[in-house]
Amino acid sequence: MHVEHLLRDESLGLRLLWAAPALLAREISGVTVTDLEDPARFVRPGEVVLSGLVWWRAEDEREAAARFVRALKDADVALLLAGEEMHGAVPGPLVEACASQGVPVAAVPPRIMFRTITEAVYLRQWGELSRHHAMPEHLRARLDRLIAQDADPREVLATAFAPLAGSTAHLVTAAGRTVATTPGATPLAVWEAAALPGGDTGTTVPVGADARTPYERWYLHLPDADAVPPSLLHEITETLDRCRQADARRRAAGHRAADALGALLTRGPAEHATVEEALRSCGLTTDGACRVVVADTGPGDAGHARGALAEAVAHAARGPAAVGRLPEGTAFAVLPADGQDAVTELWPHLAACAPDTPLHGGTSASAGTPRDLAAALVQASYALAAARTTAPDASALTDVAALAGVDTLLTGIPAEVRAAYSSTVLGPLDKAGSGSAAMLLHTLETFLAHDGSWARTAEALHLHVNTVHYRIQRVEHLTRRDLSRLVDRLDLWAALLCRTPPGASAPTSRRHTRPSTSSAR
Repeated sequence: MHVEHLLRDESLGLRLLWAAPALLAREISGVTVTDLEDPARFVRPGEVVLSGLVWWRAEDEREAAARFVRALKDADVALLLAGEEMHGAVPGPLVEACASQGVPVAAVPPRIMFRTITEAVYLRQWGELSRHHAMPEHLRARLDRLIAQDADPREVLATAFAPLAGSTAHLVTAAGRTVATTPGATPLAVWEAAALPGGDTGTTVPVGADARTPYERWYLHLPDADAVPPSLLHEITETLDRCRQADARRRAAGHRAADALGALLTRGPAEHATVEEALRSCGLTTDGACRVVVADTGPGDAGHARGALAEAVAHAARGPAAVGRLPEGTAFAVLPADGQDAVTELWPHLAACAPDTPLHGGTSASAGTPRDLAAALVQASYALAAARTTAPDASALTDVAALAGVDTLLTGIPAEVRAAYSSTVLGPLDKAGSGSAAMLLHTLETFLAHDGSWARTAEALHLHVNTVHYRIQRVEHLTRRDLSRLVDRLDLWAALLCRTPPGASAPTSRRHTRPSTSSAR
């Protein structure tokens, strides 16, 4: 972009006050806004200098003008743009000094903001990408300031793309959470955002390559693959990666406070004030309902599970939350109760980030007060055990509210305990390889599944009712249980459920039903 191109922009209303014709063809390298009387240290050759003339003093106007213009000449500026708002017009001595020292000068109308001129210059430069592939210096400096101020990624992304009018960008995570979008961009559903890294539309580039877990990776997606040249796109992603690293550092700092909260909750019910203090140290409020979520991805891999929970909690975005590890290593999170649905929505996409690593999770019921959090942690841990049991080789999230039947409730009990209980209650019927034991077990399952009805059991097994009576008597003798008593029926039903391999159908020929004594024997 040359000086004459800027002066011809009618939308800016710039009014040339002096310039030698040859100087109008000079190329502009950038823009600096300053009101220093001696700005030479901060101006680079070929730049346009924007000044509101705050430094101007009537008492020594000629000397001040000479010093100011001499500094511009020494810095080899391309053009001085002097604002008219401060003094109503550009002072004559300043124009004379520019003419005498060969520095082009133009007036900026009061209605024009300096930022408008700055953006016009850099937008034009970015439009000439055959020669300008680097990020403009003023924009790089502004982004650096935003990063130093720990600015929100949305502000950083909007700033980076502001000069590219009409360009759209989405900053998303591998799990489909939208971190930021450019203003006016169409919102993406979780499944749409999650599909971008492997999609074939537009351009999607990774932001950084050192994420500790796959759940923490970011991607920048441009629907228009030609919107930004590769070298410029690289600079933008490097800037966004600094945002990602800052986010990771904030999370790490929060993990330490959450670890202390987790250690407190694992010790059981604690003093109300103590739990409240631990919650406040995590940035959580003490007067709202919360839920506890626990997760793991296998032995010795709590970092992955914690990364998954941190991403799920960020997706929920319902307020402050705590993510950390329990003393034995299990990852856990405490979040507002109304964030549960968002966590559930994201779970399949979290699982897809690491398809070879089963991600199991459990969620508690709502805890109304801080004192209830220890119990909520127990609930979530039990639901986690159920998830591991029912889907050992696949990712699963189980809510404690889903354990609504004996069959689902038992999935939270360790397999070794289930096996011991089944063997104890069934006794000789639990012998492997015994044909008669298998026959009696099948009869018992059918009998209980049909609510203790002799006739329906006989019909289902294609047996005479007397045969069913005989077999049930044998079951009662071997197990020392009385199937006319509800409690004994429940014991045997639970024992049969404990024999069922995880993920297999419960022992019933019709439906999952609770045995009762309503049918005549």
